[in-house]
Amino acid sequence: MKGASAATPNRVPWIVTGVALVAVIALVLFQASRSATDAGPAESAQAGPMAGGGGGGGAAGVPDIANMSPQEQADRLFNRVMSYASQGKADSAAIFAPMAIQVYDMLAPLDVHQRYDVGLVALVAGQLGRAKTEADTILIKNPKDLLGLTLAMRVAEASQNSAAAGDYGKRLLSAEPSERKTGREEYNFHGNDIDAAVKDARARKP
Repeated sequence: MKGASAATPNRVPWIVTGVALVAVIALVLFQASRSATDAGPAESAQAGPMAGGGGGGGAAGVPDIANMSPQEQADRLFNRVMSYASQGKADSAAIFAPMAIQVYDMLAPLDVHQRYDVGLVALVAGQLGRAKTEADTILIKNPKDLLGLTLAMRVAEASQNSAAAGDYGKRLLSAEPSERKTGREEYNFHGNDIDAAVKDARARKP
């Protein structure tokens, strides 16, 4: 998102490597390359049900985010949902996902990076329709967008639509070399997501 990585240092990049539809969650693997600087001890201190962490005045189970900007709220909730998902805590992720999506909706109009992030939250929560909408919206603007293609491929996998997943994978492989050269910030931020999708798309090819 536009300047987001610099403006919100506690925002953590996550990598989606596959989706288990039966469990209604994505198997999200956190990449440690930026966790030390982005997550830090402050984020760790707020583990648990996000109940105030190191001095918040929020009620039990509710993050004390009243003094944060909408973008900061979205980033905090995004990190929380993805953290729960990576731990296999589907119920906890499902509780916070609607909160995160609601905050993202307050940021409208969303840029590509924001749409990808809210799409990941929706995917993890099993809201495949919303995740697909975000992917489609990204691809309408740029059919070669790597994040849009990555998200669309993951949604197709979650929907057990192997034909669509294969099609998006082929499009991703075709677009990746030239799109990478653009050096877009969101591509760098979610580079691990793209790398994993490219790897899976190559493995899927006959």
